[in-house]
Amino acid sequence: MSNAIELRAAALENKAWPYEEARKLLARYPNGFPEQGVVFETGYGPSGLPHIGTFGEVVRTTMVRRAFEAMAPGVRTRLIAFSDDMDGLRKVPDGIPNPELLRANLGKPLTQVPDPFGTHPSFGAHNNARLQAFLDGFGFEYEFLSSTDCYRSGMFDATLLKILASYDAVINVILPTLGPERRATYSPFLPIDPVSGIVLQVPIVAHDVAAGTVSYVRPETNETITVPVTGGACKLQWKVDWAMRWVALGVDYEMAGKDLIDSVLLSGRIARVLGAEPPAGFNYELFLDAEGQKISKSRGNGLTIEEWLDYGPPESLALYMFQSPRKAKRLHFDVIPRAIDEYGDFLGKYPGQPIEQQLGNPVHHIHEGTPPAVDLPISFSLLLNLASVAATDDPAKLWAYVARQAPGTGPASHPALDRLVHHAARYARDFVVPGLRRRAPTGQEAAALADLDTRLAAVGPGADAEAYQFEVYEAGKAAGFENLRDWFKALYETLIGSSQGPRMGSFIALYGLDETRALIAGALRKDAA
Repeated sequence: MSNAIELRAAALENKAWPYEEARKLLARYPNGFPEQGVVFETGYGPSGLPHIGTFGEVVRTTMVRRAFEAMAPGVRTRLIAFSDDMDGLRKVPDGIPNPELLRANLGKPLTQVPDPFGTHPSFGAHNNARLQAFLDGFGFEYEFLSSTDCYRSGMFDATLLKILASYDAVINVILPTLGPERRATYSPFLPIDPVSGIVLQVPIVAHDVAAGTVSYVRPETNETITVPVTGGACKLQWKVDWAMRWVALGVDYEMAGKDLIDSVLLSGRIARVLGAEPPAGFNYELFLDAEGQKISKSRGNGLTIEEWLDYGPPESLALYMFQSPRKAKRLHFDVIPRAIDEYGDFLGKYPGQPIEQQLGNPVHHIHEGTPPAVDLPISFSLLLNLASVAATDDPAKLWAYVARQAPGTGPASHPALDRLVHHAARYARDFVVPGLRRRAPTGQEAAALADLDTRLAAVGPGADAEAYQFEVYEAGKAAGFENLRDWFKALYETLIGSSQGPRMGSFIALYGLDETRALIAGALRKDAA
C-alpha cells in the first residue's frame, strides 16, 4: 500500500461508499476536529442474542471509521457499542431456559432481570457478555457502554436535566406522531418504580426543573410519587433516549436500518432542541428471505450468522455486508458460494491494482487496508462441484483431488484453502447433493459425449485444464450445437446433475481424467437404457 499522503489524496476522491460516508464527517468539522476526536456508535438491544444484523452494522460502521482515518490521519476516533440494557423486558424471548423466571420480571430493566442461564448477575449482563464475545471474536475495535451504567453513574445527568428544562419543546416534537390516546399519556421520562422496580409508562403529572424531578401517580395506590430524573431513577422513551445519548456522548456518526428512518429524523430534531447537531449516517436496507420477505427475528425466517459461518468464512460475510448497503438483498444459503468466490476474486486482483482501484476494492475495507496475501488456486464453486460429484463430505478426500490440480498445496501450507475445502464439503452435503438429478442425454448429446470421451482419451491424463477445455469446445462444435451454452448445460445436467456448473476443463483436471470418463460412461449407459 502507498504512503499515508498518497492514501489520503486517493481516499478524498474515491467513490466507494465508506469514503462517501467519511466525507460527511469532514464536512461536519470544517474548522477542525474536537479534542475528543470523532465518535462512531452502534446500538444493541440486549433482550436477545447478537445476530447477523448486529455484525452488519458494526462491520459497516468500522469500514466508515477506517475510511475517515485515512482521510484525517492523526484524528482520534472511537467506536461505541452501546447496549440499551436499561430497557424494560417486554416479553419472554423464544428458546430461553427458565422462561418463568423472566415472566415474573416483565417490565423491569434488563439488568434487573435474573439471568435464566444462571451464568451472570442479570439477563442484561448475560447478553452484554455475549455481545462483547461476539464482537471480540471478529476482532472489532470498540468501547462497550452499558445504558444502566451510564444512567446510574451520572454520565447522562447533565443531558437529562437539559431535557427536563426543554420538556415542552421535546414533547412537541413527539406528540404529532402519536395517536390521540397515546398523546394524552405520553412523557419522555419513564420512572423506575422504587417499589416494583418496573419501568413505568405512566403520565407525568408534574415536573420541577429547579429540583430536577418528575412526579407520577402510582396506579396501585393512587399515591403521587416524585423521583429525580438523574442517577438512574428514570429512563427515557427510546426516541428521546437515542437523541439524549447522541448529545451526552458526542456521537458524530451512526447508521440505522431503513425501518428507523422516521425515528432517526425525530431523534435528530430532539438533538437540535438540546442545542446539538445530530450525527451523520445513512439508512441501510433490510435483508430479505428466500421468498423476498423482510427477515424477522421473531419469525426466524432469516439466515443466522452461525449458519453462514458453517458454510463460508467471515470474510465472505463481510463482503456481502460491504456490497450495496442501500439495496435490499436476499440473505439465504444460496448467496454464500457466490460471496466466497467474489471475495477470492477481489483478493486476487488487489496486489496488482493502482491505489485508486485498491481503495474501491472491497477487500481493502474488509481487512482495514491490509488484505492478506492468500493463495486460492481453486474456486469455491469448483470445490462444491467436486464435492457434489464425488459425493463426499470428507475434506481429506477432497484434498486428494485438490493436490492433483494444485501440486504443493495442503492443509498446513494453505490454511485459507483448507477452510474452503471444509466449507465446501458441508455446503455440498447439506444443499447440493440432495438436489442433484442426473438426466439421460438426448441423442445429439450422447453422440457429443462419446466424441468428448474419445478426445479426452487422446489427450491423456496429466494435461492442463486448458487442453481439456479445448476438447470440450471442439466436441460441442462438432456435434452441431449452435449455442455452446446448450452444450455446457447438457454436460452439467448429465454428468453432475445440475443446470449450472464449473469450467469443464478445470473440473476435469481437478476431478481426474479417468473419473471424468467414468461419469461420461455412466451418462451413456443411461442413454442406452
